[in-house]
Amino acid sequence: MQLAIDTSTDIASLALVQDGEVLAELTWRCGQSHTTQLLPHLAHLLDKTEKYLQSLSCIIVARGPGSFNGLRVGISTAKGLAFSLGIPIIGISTLEADAYQHAETGLPICPILNAGREEIATALYQKKQNAWHQLICEHITTVDTLCSQITTKTIFCGELTPFIATGLRKQLKQRAIIPHPATRLRRATFLAELGQQRFKIGDHDNPATLQPLYLRRPPITKPKHRQQIRIEEN
Repeated sequence: MQLAIDTSTDIASLALVQDGEVLAELTWRCGQSHTTQLLPHLAHLLDKTEKYLQSLSCIIVARGPGSFNGLRVGISTAKGLAFSLGIPIIGISTLEADAYQHAETGLPICPILNAGREEIATALYQKKQNAWHQLICEHITTVDTLCSQITTKTIFCGELTPFIATGLRKQLKQRAIIPHPATRLRRATFLAELGQQRFKIGDHDNPATLQPLYLRRPPITKPKHRQQIRIEEN
């Protein structure tokens, strides 16, 4: 049995999975209270499924990007559980987990998280010939810059604020496919699915070196040249 932990944003989630089946999933809005809410919700999830921590074979955790406090709490908790139970830990990109639930569409998938300062954290994924690919790595950009480089229909998912969603629709029109907001509430399940794929082939992370993926530049630095994205028709 594996446990997936996502505390990347103010919407946190947990999932217990076994043999490819979701035993239980819990999603809640915790604001910045990850420290006080994560373990009680985990205890509730275990009680609900009548399972024990000792039954876990792996911890899968969202490593970001996301909030500084949320990621710190989630990864620290995951490391503590993995160490105390003597089991592997696997870190998965939060953006990849958001994108993976739309993999079967075959379209380019652009997950987005609000990064503040009118910027967004994003990446690009696509499933081609039955293989999952990261086309563009995680980075910080703006909605305007992103839209200027999209040339084909693309799925935009994640925690899209009204400002971000409106900007995408206004600039991209029919090229922007935005799923129902409820899809973002199942991040832990797809986090678990990605983690299970790595677990099966023995691809684990080193707990000593696994770190959050923050992306945010220190405020004292000058803005860097934005990473360019070009999506072309196949």
